[in-house]
Amino acid sequence: MHDNHFMDMALALAADAGRRGEVPIGAVVAHEGEVLVASANRRERDHDPTGHAEILTLREAGRLLGSWRLNECTLFVTLEPCPMCMGAAVNARIGRLVFACRDPKAGAAVSQYQIGADERLNHRVILTEGVRRDEASRLLSGFFAGLRSRASRAGP
Repeated sequence: MHDNHFMDMALALAADAGRRGEVPIGAVVAHEGEVLVASANRRERDHDPTGHAEILTLREAGRLLGSWRLNECTLFVTLEPCPMCMGAAVNARIGRLVFACRDPKAGAAVSQYQIGADERLNHRVILTEGVRRDEASRLLSGFFAGLRSRASRAGP
């Protein structure tokens, strides 16, 4: 299965983003079993609230394919997408979403999928979760622990 391979790529991008001070999220869009686009969060670097890895990869994939409809593509991402990113994935008609771990605070994929799984709707996203969950969880936990540690040393 290619899922582990593509998620490993997303994790490498996420780790690099974390080293640059970004929330460590990496995303890969695959099409016909090949990487089409890969990106990491760039919100801090670009001073752009839409600089999420998912948004960046979906936008570029649409540009490269010449269509905003990405129903033959799979989006691999290290953390369950937030409402904005999940909305973009649904609106792009992404065919499949694979994510490593759930986001208990801002995740929207599971709830969106439950709506999208309704057979009466004409577009459903195939959802796979848990691919490289432990690795992604360690990466995210380490990043946020570092932020908390720096904040506590800085004081009030």
